[in-house]
Amino acid sequence: MEQIHTKALALLKENELVERAKKHDHAAFEELVKRNQAKIYNLGLKLLGNKEDAADLLQETFINAYYALPKFEGKSAFSTWLYRIATNNAFMKMRKKKIPLVRFESEKNDSEQPTGSFNIPDWSNDPRAHLKNEELRMLIERSIDALPGKYRTIFVLHDIEGFSTEEISKMLNLSVPAVKSRVHRSRVFLRDRLSQYFRTGFKQGVNL
Repeated sequence: MEQIHTKALALLKENELVERAKKHDHAAFEELVKRNQAKIYNLGLKLLGNKEDAADLLQETFINAYYALPKFEGKSAFSTWLYRIATNNAFMKMRKKKIPLVRFESEKNDSEQPTGSFNIPDWSNDPRAHLKNEELRMLIERSIDALPGKYRTIFVLHDIEGFSTEEISKMLNLSVPAVKSRVHRSRVFLRDRLSQYFRTGFKQGVNL
């Protein structure tokens, strides 16, 4: 395959880079890594909660992707395929660390639920709120970390990374109703924790 300058590689579309990488163009694969490494690292940080595990996840994901690349058929975006590899690796890490994947004991099977929306009071005009922005951000991060593994993954992919329920269902081999159910349950969990903050947080502070 004809080798082209690194600057020229940066102008190629993702699918063009994938085709070059499949033909052992290492520079093309490096460009794919460059474009996606921050996203995969940040995903690992959100799912696993520490920089060391996120860095390990990043390395493992791209090693797996390199060896599995000949099997990539292009039915989804390369970045979506990477997310699938990364989330599977994250699940394995969670299992090894015995991070619970299920916490809602009453749940037997995932079924479709209306995703609804957050019913959080409007606090934007409260002058005290501006002093609490950092506290609120930390609370949200802690609340996401407290989600059971399978709900945290769905929430991060859907509400933070912006993947559709259909994309996530393909990524994780789940039905669309199961994805919608987990989005709904994760939002309920977070809504309840945040509602407690808005009820009492400005008056006395909360430690959730």
